[in-house]
Amino acid sequence: MSGAPGHLPTSASVVLTNLRLIDGVEPRPQDGLAIVVEDGVIAAIVREAEASALGAASARHLDLGGAHVMPGLINMHTHFSLSLPGPGGDAVSALNPHELALHMADTARRTLLSGVTTVRCVAEKGGADFALRTAIADGKVPGPRIFTAGKALCCTGGHGHDSDDTIECDGADAFARGVRSQIKLGADLIKLMISGGIAGEHEEITTAQLSRAEMAAAIETAHAWGRRVTAHAGPSAVIAEAVELGLDCVEHGYELTPEVSRLMAERGTALVPTLVVTRAQAFFDDLGVPRWMQERSLGAGARHLQSFAYALEAGVEVLLGSDMPPYWDFEGTTAVVRELEHMQAGGLAASAAVVAATSAPARWLGADDTVGVLAPGRFADLVVTPSDPTADVSALRGIDLVMKGGVVVRDDLGRAR
Repeated sequence: MSGAPGHLPTSASVVLTNLRLIDGVEPRPQDGLAIVVEDGVIAAIVREAEASALGAASARHLDLGGAHVMPGLINMHTHFSLSLPGPGGDAVSALNPHELALHMADTARRTLLSGVTTVRCVAEKGGADFALRTAIADGKVPGPRIFTAGKALCCTGGHGHDSDDTIECDGADAFARGVRSQIKLGADLIKLMISGGIAGEHEEITTAQLSRAEMAAAIETAHAWGRRVTAHAGPSAVIAEAVELGLDCVEHGYELTPEVSRLMAERGTALVPTLVVTRAQAFFDDLGVPRWMQERSLGAGARHLQSFAYALEAGVEVLLGSDMPPYWDFEGTTAVVRELEHMQAGGLAASAAVVAATSAPARWLGADDTVGVLAPGRFADLVVTPSDPTADVSALRGIDLVMKGGVVVRDDLGRAR
């Protein structure tokens, strides 16, 4: 009798040939190269003529037919347990802990298949994200590499207070304890809710929700423990205050000004704009999101796009994040690709959008030595497309192969058979 089946493979050896390399750093594709992968890690990138003599003895050679190869996408604003107001979100909120874990595992699987090989979770329910992170790393379930904030910290009645993915805190001491509570569970970063937002019925986007002392305590505590801090934030005044206190990243930034954008650029505070969330009519309809939220969201769209333009003009580093489930079938593609298209339409060059989806997020996460770049020593996490994403990010609508750690997890054309 044979032994029990093992876990899913988490690494493999392969030599990729006949490709155009987009490494996540250089602005244009590079030709005539081959990628040598050994045990899930890129061992070398060599001239194609040298490829046949390299690679592990067991490595197979995979001809990509001249397609473009770039690092797997890194989505910096994900919620595997997302539950917006309305019937769709209510169904997620009603899941028991066992059902929630399975739901999040399925969401992770679909996220990986969409071409997102690394995620930053920025508020998840029940602590299931920590268990999921471990299960994926151990090959028990398929999914992207996970960096997580655990639960976000809000004030009593603040943004997201009515969901299990936040902790209500009041006062500087409580926010410091909240930070430590998530680090104790294994949080890679901390998320604060410093203003109102789209999904809060009894608030406005412009509602400031944390005091200066509360923000300072949270940011100082997180930094002391070596964790970066991001914040759900809309209005410019509260963003400026948080940036002055050392905030590392802004989520959404619905109402930035040129002055605050310049401050962010000077202090090295990144922006995850999530432009798609103010342009998500079909998604809201799918979930039965109530009219008040749809009107608030769609009504903020023009100002949101202007904020993005201010950030680009000031030189703020922008990072990809969809907020919507990355894999969601939306306007002819996935939500994560649609977000990149909005970023390009909003003034970010296609080649810069590729960086915003790969190497720039990896740097923010402190993981650019492992992900986000196709170079020796990094994991072989990549996507393949017929067309060139550095010329137009809409090329990512054509993703037909996804690899994580050298393992092909999606192969639309049967190249790896």
